[in-house]
Amino acid sequence: MSDETKDPREDGFLPEEDEQQEMYEHFRLEADRGQAPLRVDKFLTEHLSDTSRHRVQLAIEAEYVRVNDRIVKANYKVRPGDVITLMMPYQRRGVEIKAENIPLDIVYEDDDLLVVNKPAGMVVHPGHGNYDGTLVNALAWYLGRTPDPDSHDERMGLLVHRIDKETSGLLVVAKTDTAQIGLASQFFHHSIERRYWALVWGNIAEDSGTIDANIGRDPGDRLRYKVCSDPTQGKTAVTHFRVLERFGYVTLVECVLETGRTHQIRVHMNSIGHPLFNDARYGGDRILKGTLYTKYKQFIDNCFALCPRQALHAKTLGFIHPVTKEKISLDSEIPSDMAALLEKWRRYAGSNVLEEEE
Repeated sequence: MSDETKDPREDGFLPEEDEQQEMYEHFRLEADRGQAPLRVDKFLTEHLSDTSRHRVQLAIEAEYVRVNDRIVKANYKVRPGDVITLMMPYQRRGVEIKAENIPLDIVYEDDDLLVVNKPAGMVVHPGHGNYDGTLVNALAWYLGRTPDPDSHDERMGLLVHRIDKETSGLLVVAKTDTAQIGLASQFFHHSIERRYWALVWGNIAEDSGTIDANIGRDPGDRLRYKVCSDPTQGKTAVTHFRVLERFGYVTLVECVLETGRTHQIRVHMNSIGHPLFNDARYGGDRILKGTLYTKYKQFIDNCFALCPRQALHAKTLGFIHPVTKEKISLDSEIPSDMAALLEKWRRYAGSNVLEEEE
């Protein structure tokens, strides 16, 4: 099965951007009939192998531990018949991770976390034919993890979010349990600041705006998502945008995510008639605005070749440091392929060709 026919979210590992908003069951335990009253933190430490009490307490503080579907504190006494679940804002993982010496563009690092500028074309997490060459493989090497064929990925949950393979930009990676849980909580509560630059088809009428429309899987194409006409369906999704530069037939916009659904920017911009430039999955890989002249078609083909992917970059990232509580704000340069594409459009738009051809 080719990469284009697989759903990258079916790998059973870290979900794409939207799904860190969901809660996933990692463990479910039922107390025996003869269970003597015991603090829930001690109970979990005793019953979960390779899990420290400190990690359990962090999970309890983040309100990830539930008893009989109710959030509890560390001093809750487990009693016979209680059902204890550990719910986390990312799915369980279970794949062997091979450490690989792959260069990383690290823009920030301290003892608790690091932020990497992911290039377009790099898969974030192994799965479905992408078991090497991923960001996680590179992190395993960089963080000094011992390649062990018997070790399973239960905690390369150092990642708390991810971006599409063909989207470039900033990703935050936790290096400790405390950082992982603290960052995951911020994503869950939508308090992470994420700004993307996108080149979209068409001349957007407004200088700024907000798209507030639920997003769900497209029943006609399982690899696509769509805006749901029924407000009771799909997941809440909000994207704020503002125009940065106009080129006549295309527009450079900055998108700020209030939520983080799968393909959110791609789906939302497509829903208002402005799909991302060269986004094959949402129809942006063909001429949608412009002229019928052969010269223009050649120009667009050259643009597609210059940036052979959706023109989307996760440019800035802001969050509260989970340990120091300081505000971290980071920015990244537009990658060379997208920068060259923008410059090509600037020259085209400034050459008066638009007026001559219309």
